[in-house]
Amino acid sequence: MIKAGQLRQGAVIKYSDQLHEVIEAKHHKPGKGGAFIKAKLRNLRTGSIIAETLRPEDTLEQVFVETKQMQYLYKDSLGYCLMDETTYEQVHISEEKIGETVDYLKEGMAVTAKLCDGEILSLDPPIHVVLEVVHTEPGHKGDTVSGATKPATLETGKIVKVPLFVERHQKIKVDTRTGEYIERA
Repeated sequence: MIKAGQLRQGAVIKYSDQLHEVIEAKHHKPGKGGAFIKAKLRNLRTGSIIAETLRPEDTLEQVFVETKQMQYLYKDSLGYCLMDETTYEQVHISEEKIGETVDYLKEGMAVTAKLCDGEILSLDPPIHVVLEVVHTEPGHKGDTVSGATKPATLETGKIVKVPLFVERHQKIKVDTRTGEYIERA
């Protein structure tokens, strides 16, 4: 059991008989009245995000989640196939559980899976991934204005803003936490 005042980002709790991951937990102390916690929780089964107001003394059941290194193999009609890197066991996971991580998955990529009671709850890609630009408008000579960007479609289908000098078939590094361009690779 954990008190609401001790909630931290990334913790997994049981709330309303469902598993939720804490996205954000902010402690508020208004000038008048008692303190409270504003928490954003993501349902690990459905992916929906809810905002809750809790009292610091409210108790919640904390769930311990196992993390495991897995390798993404391929996508088929059953979903996304992953292989456990220690046992070589293959499992399938639905797109709903993967969420936005699907925008960064490449075949053969190592990902971190969060498991509870043997069931995969979510996947975390590496913080930085290198992806190829498959489509972008060509830059023109003289387009050197600082901070100017253009949209680029990556090999996974993700669209990111890139500087004007980035061209088609170049590989770029993308931050998976923010979805932003970092540098050419």
